[in-house]
Amino acid sequence: MSDTELIAAARAAAEKAYAPYSDYPVGAALRFEDGAIVTGTNIENASYGLSLCAETLAVSKALAEGRRGGLQTVAVVGPVGKGGDAPITPCGRCRQTLNEIAQLGGTDPLILCVGANDVVEVRLSTLLPHSFGPAHLD
Repeated sequence: MSDTELIAAARAAAEKAYAPYSDYPVGAALRFEDGAIVTGTNIENASYGLSLCAETLAVSKALAEGRRGGLQTVAVVGPVGKGGDAPITPCGRCRQTLNEIAQLGGTDPLILCVGANDVVEVRLSTLLPHSFGPAHLD
């Protein structure tokens, strides 16, 4: 699957968002080394702290499917026309969540931060320098 197709999968996930409070649907798509794609969308809750980000949901699904590493690329998309059309990046919590599954496989995935008209490509290690992960607990 190409990066363009991965971004399309993230956009399709965003269409299924449950975002009645922020009206800010987000979609994420994770590509693994075996070609598998796992998607997630943000799920809000009236008790705001219980809301889940798209990336966190996608990682949770991947782990529930038994995936323990192999993460290569992540596409993250937000709504066009809300809060500007600049590319969005994973929040701090999501960076840490992505780092967990990446460290399990020893990868440094490429993050595709998608905006209305452009895509910023950045490695997870750049978004989360000096990260903390499973290796620190050994």
